[in-house]
Amino acid sequence: MASAAITEDARPAFPAARLGWAMSGAAILFLGADAGAKLLMPEMMAAYTPPELRIPGDPAFYRLLGTILALSAALYAVPRTAFLGALLLTAYLGGAVATHLSAGSPLFSNTFFGVYLGVALWGGLWLREARLRTLLPLRS
Repeated sequence: MASAAITEDARPAFPAARLGWAMSGAAILFLGADAGAKLLMPEMMAAYTPPELRIPGDPAFYRLLGTILALSAALYAVPRTAFLGALLLTAYLGGAVATHLSAGSPLFSNTFFGVYLGVALWGGLWLREARLRTLLPLRS
């Protein structure tokens, strides 16, 4: 079984790598703040969640969501485990999109926000990770 070699053109230009780290950093900061709010203030999160979302008002539920989000974001923040973190965050964000879609939330702001964040996660990872660009090239 042959493995794909990482060639010189698979390495990003310096500005592209910096843009990738900036995109990833912004996503990590946002997700970290969201996880922190769910872990530190679950009662407030429960109190301000719109009833249309049909999310349990139990603070323990928000602590669980915060823990899952924090662990996934931490995996994404570490270069060695960033791919696994991106997969887990994609699943988490998919659940958020499905929840907003079923509640009838505004499409381009609330519902697609998870999609926008997922694009930033994967785009940042793609720009900074040569192995991912080899696996998923924009052109062949």
